[in-house]
Amino acid sequence: MTDAPRYRALALQTACHSVNDCPDTASARSTIRAGIDRLHREITASVATSGADTRLVVLPEYVLTGPPRGESVPQWAERAALAVDGTEYARLGEVAADVGVYLSVNAYELDEHFPDLYFQACVIFDPAGEVVLRYRRLNSMWSVTPHDVLDRYLELYGPDSLFPVADTPIGRLAPMASEEILYPEVARCFAVRGAEVFVHNSSEVASALLSPKNIAKLARAVENSAYVVSANTAGLYGSGLPEMSGDGSSKVVDHRGLVLAEAASGASMAANAEIDLGGLRAFRRRVAMENVLARQRFELYAPTYAGTVVHPANQLDGVPSRQDFRATQQRVITDLVDRGVI
Repeated sequence: MTDAPRYRALALQTACHSVNDCPDTASARSTIRAGIDRLHREITASVATSGADTRLVVLPEYVLTGPPRGESVPQWAERAALAVDGTEYARLGEVAADVGVYLSVNAYELDEHFPDLYFQACVIFDPAGEVVLRYRRLNSMWSVTPHDVLDRYLELYGPDSLFPVADTPIGRLAPMASEEILYPEVARCFAVRGAEVFVHNSSEVASALLSPKNIAKLARAVENSAYVVSANTAGLYGSGLPEMSGDGSSKVVDHRGLVLAEAASGASMAANAEIDLGGLRAFRRRVAMENVLARQRFELYAPTYAGTVVHPANQLDGVPSRQDFRATQQRVITDLVDRGVI
């Protein structure tokens, strides 16, 4: 990249209307379509307010459907997961093109190679409505991930599919899905591929206290000399949870770990701030103690990681039940105890 634009990024804090209580798949899909129409209106109005230099909009995690609540994996795949070439993604691309922004979305997603399963995907559309990045979440407690079917996934999509970075006119964008902000290895793998702006789709318990995710947003920014644009939900409606269980604290964090803008509670476009790519790139080129990214010594850590297995890959055989996810973690904990790790 030869230029280093300054532009505004918006972490849109908006309500999530879940499809858990929809009586059938048709009504769930109707709720999803209505959600996209609502988002279109909110994004249009928010960008008009934040300014014409707004180039990036980040939406919350699973904003169109909410999370599963006991539904079987095939049931949730049918009810809530989007087809890669389906009408919902096409409509989201139209929203990005209509408003003229890069749009970061998070949704459950089908894959023809893994029938009856779904992945949780982060997708970024460019201002022409084209997909420039697709990432499937690698760490999840209750959903299938590429790591669970790793050999087959790599055979289909190759290693570059695991940590994709989109090289765009507004910087190198990398996705962070929900609690993956708590995993420094995920962010680092994106950073060494050039990531400059982490787009974080989240739905989390926010607090005036320093919650784990809020601590992690600051830490990932400092560790990697990168911006974090983090969008939280503005309440979870129809999920069975108290509605404000996922609400507040959407924010934009700069490469020094400074919070540039933050939303309070409720639906809000307050979390918007300027991204200064020139300043970021100059910071990364400075000879200084605070240039942490340039001082990494990965050769020291690689043998430990290479020789250690915690949660093994390729654990999935067939379609899992919800109980299988819990049982897998229990096996991992038991193994760590037996090895004296914990």
